Amino acid sequence: MSTGEDARVKEELKWVPSTVDVTRPSVARMYDYYLGGSHNFEADRAAAKQVEQIFPGIAQSAQANRSFLRRVVRHLVSSGVDQFLDLGSGIPTVGNVHEIAQHDNPSARVVYVDYEPVAVSHSNALLADNPNATAVLADLRATSTVLAAAREVLDFSRPIGVLIIAALHFVPDSDDPYGVVAEYMADLPSGSYLAITHATWDNLTEEEAAEARKVAQIYSNSDNKLAIRTYAEVTRFFDGLELLEPGIVTVDEWRPDSYEDHTGIYGAVARKP
Repeated sequence: MSTGEDARVKEELKWVPSTVDVTRPSVARMYDYYLGGSHNFEADRAAAKQVEQIFPGIAQSAQANRSFLRRVVRHLVSSGVDQFLDLGSGIPTVGNVHEIAQHDNPSARVVYVDYEPVAVSHSNALLADNPNATAVLADLRATSTVLAAAREVLDFSRPIGVLIIAALHFVPDSDDPYGVVAEYMADLPSGSYLAITHATWDNLTEEEAAEARKVAQIYSNSDNKLAIRTYAEVTRFFDGLELLEPGIVTVDEWRPDSYEDHTGIYGAVARKP
């Protein structure tokens, strides 16, 4: 390792909790890499590059997913929502929820939740001077823990926008993801919203499906395995809610403001009646 590389690694490790194993790929840090972020390590980059060799458009899909998030947050702010609970928020990269929401409403409040210590540690470092945003170290499946922490910042008597962006496809059916989502929404008042994006293998050709299985194998060596779902399975997350137009579509088709190539990620927003 050169002197320059050694210095860079030491600088990176300043914001990494000592309990983090940087030699094992993290889905949050791989996603940061796809978005062009700098908070990832060699193991993350190596795994991400393996995925890119199989699916060259993975970075573009991640960016389309982030663009969906921006459009959703701006739409909800324009609809009067000024509180957000971002579950599985990942590492703070440019265009995070608080930046989008507070640009249009400086008093908007945001609670980020992630189980990745690097994501939470760095988020709170960035949010140190922002009284209306914080990050909580918790697994989104620990609903009671998350809701208790969220209540310290958000007003649960008023509508809240719940964002679960590219996270549920890392929650297996054995952990009851539908029950988890329902529990969050049951605790929120009428007028709250749920936004989800979820990877899918629907409409893949036989060749693409074979490549997708290779990608799943790469993720099996990370801190989370993939749990890919169909259109019908994604639809179940919105049971009892009122889907906003255009319903459940690929993220690039949800109220687009620019052209983006087709992606294998569903996205939708629904309102609690």
